Amino acid sequence: MTQKISLPIANPDYGSPAPETPRSRAEGGDVMSEIQKEIGANEVFLYMKGTPQMPQCGFSARVVQILDHVGARYASCNILADPEKREAIKVFASWPTIPQLYVRGEFVGGCDIVTEMFQAGELQDLIGAK
Repeated sequence: MTQKISLPIANPDYGSPAPETPRSRAEGGDVMSEIQKEIGANEVFLYMKGTPQMPQCGFSARVVQILDHVGARYASCNILADPEKREAIKVFASWPTIPQLYVRGEFVGGCDIVTEMFQAGELQDLIGAK
């Protein structure tokens, strides 16, 4: 019978995965990591119902109009096309409604907050628009 001898580990972190940027589900990550990656990779990011060219609800349409009016460059995600993300984004932000606007990785708010910030000139300052 062979006896196993335990050997000291020279580098206990060897073989541990290196810290990574969040991965999308297509890259083997989970939906929360995918959300984190999307908002981290874009200065301004909007989770909405529909697309900026064809919003599927009035609240999403209003936020798109505001962002377009101030000349914001933004990316977006149509959560109607992804039921898993639709539920996950509500948990991610602890915010129950869509649309949701993120600026520099930080949650700003939904339609009412974005509208109030726009009317007060705060949104333009936040995103550096005209």
